[in-house]
Amino acid sequence: MDGNSGPVMLINLFEVPSGADAGFIAAWEHARDFLAAQEGYRSTELHQSLGPDAEFRFVNVAEWASPAAFRAAVGQPGFREAAAAIQQRAHPGLYQVVRR
Repeated sequence: MDGNSGPVMLINLFEVPSGADAGFIAAWEHARDFLAAQEGYRSTELHQSLGPDAEFRFVNVAEWASPAAFRAAVGQPGFREAAAAIQQRAHPGLYQVVRR
């Protein structure tokens, strides 16, 4: 795979301090709702660590039809506005499956 075509996974780790869960989830849902309406969006899941001391307490895993579809979606002003509400530090990256 060359990383330029086919489905990709966005894996985004978030540093969310204890006590900030509700605000983070509300902001994440707003950004998710915007992205879910974009071409190439397939699905997303937000995961929460079972351990309160995890460095990345929340991890978002989203499937996109292609890297280009993801980049087009996050390049829109509407996404930047929706994502601005997420105050926590994010560590996003696009990944492709290399083995099953």
